[in-house]
Amino acid sequence: MLIWFVAVYLLITVGVGFYASTRVKNSKDFAAGGRSMSFPLVAAMVFATWFGSEAVLGIPATFIEEGFAGIVEDPFGSFGCLMLVGLIFARPLYRMNLLTIGDFFRKRFGPNVEMITSLVIIGSYLGWVAAQLTALGVVFNVLSDGSITTTQGMLIGTAIVLLYTLFGGMWSVALTDFMQMIIIVVGLVYLTWLVGDMAGGPEPVITHAASEGKFAFMHSFEPKDIVAFIAAAVTMMFGSIPQQDVYARVMSAKTENIAARASMTGAVFYLSFCMLPIFLTYAASMIDPAMVQKWLAEDSQMILPHLIMERTPLFAQIMFFGALLSAIMSTASGTLLAPSVTFTENVLKRFIPDMNDRQFLLAMRLSVLAMTVATSVFALYSDASIYEMVGNAYKVTLVAAVVPLFAGLFWKRATTQGALVAIAFGLLSWIYLEATYQETDFWPPQLAGLMLSALGMLIGSLLPQFVGTRRESLEAAPANA
Repeated sequence: MLIWFVAVYLLITVGVGFYASTRVKNSKDFAAGGRSMSFPLVAAMVFATWFGSEAVLGIPATFIEEGFAGIVEDPFGSFGCLMLVGLIFARPLYRMNLLTIGDFFRKRFGPNVEMITSLVIIGSYLGWVAAQLTALGVVFNVLSDGSITTTQGMLIGTAIVLLYTLFGGMWSVALTDFMQMIIIVVGLVYLTWLVGDMAGGPEPVITHAASEGKFAFMHSFEPKDIVAFIAAAVTMMFGSIPQQDVYARVMSAKTENIAARASMTGAVFYLSFCMLPIFLTYAASMIDPAMVQKWLAEDSQMILPHLIMERTPLFAQIMFFGALLSAIMSTASGTLLAPSVTFTENVLKRFIPDMNDRQFLLAMRLSVLAMTVATSVFALYSDASIYEMVGNAYKVTLVAAVVPLFAGLFWKRATTQGALVAIAFGLLSWIYLEATYQETDFWPPQLAGLMLSALGMLIGSLLPQFVGTRRESLEAAPANA
């Protein structure tokens, strides 16, 4: 029965995606929904795109082992990212009326910076999309009681997401995200009430977690631990800002005010609803300690699915897996579209500059297909956890794209040479430090890379200019720089 309910839900999702394809008349409709979306749709996209497999499986699994100290990157760093976008970045970026975040780097620093940052952004999506595809495999494996392998489940789920994203683009993402957000919210609220009651109510669960020190963000205040905390916080707080999925949601709004407010609203919803799977998973340790210990030893991401399958009625199982599939597919569709649009606009267009709009739309759809294949292969061969895949995805943009974006928007003296030196300093130092990093090292590689990237921007912009020219515009460098 559960499998049949899930199958019907997936068919409905594909149907909504195909309906959305009727709204796609040109490449701007496909990439950004024609800048015509209302506040509810944009807020739903922000929330649903970020609320993925890591929110339901990865974050709770990490919390039950390490507490808040282990999940500083996500959801707390992600919340900070979306709030910063709404408060600081949405309005100036919206006014520039560009298709991708890569277009900003071209306008501000020229085509070479555009090409490098776009390739970095595209590469960063491998881990995030792969995490969602891996989670789809896990869900189908659990639902079929092992009859469908994780690999087979991943391929089935990937085909479904690809189908509706390929035809409807941003409109498919928007409409399916809105539907999926409702299912996530209703499903998780119901399950929190049901499982919380099984554990004796919310107060015993929260009290028990507090007594175990799970709500501490740092276990000590030694300098090394403080630096590690800062590195974890900024990885997604800053590293997620120069991303096409964030920018696409800003650009899809009807007005800049909607763009800003929807981002902040999505941030609040995201952080709030991330707490519910955490509560459910920790409640499992009080309801069935033996089961939790078993999966802690094997794969802590499986605690919550097995609690639902073994301890709740069919309706609760339908609500849980409906919410879980909604979370995964909403994130997967948005994160498949973003790098594909970036590749077409900022890489392919450089080599085929004379594409008409019809050819450009076809190229974006082919890029979605290629990105799906690439991330599927990455997911099949990666042995990282879902949470690690998502966290690692943003380190590369943190060290290579954050400083050029910040300086390009808010520092008039930033130059093309400065941007190139910032990218080189950040990227090369991070790669070297990642390759040689030991647990005893003081500086986390991504934090060191970010700091060296900032140093590179200063040095490259203030020294005599040998590469390019300084590019300034009222749109690219606001007066308050």
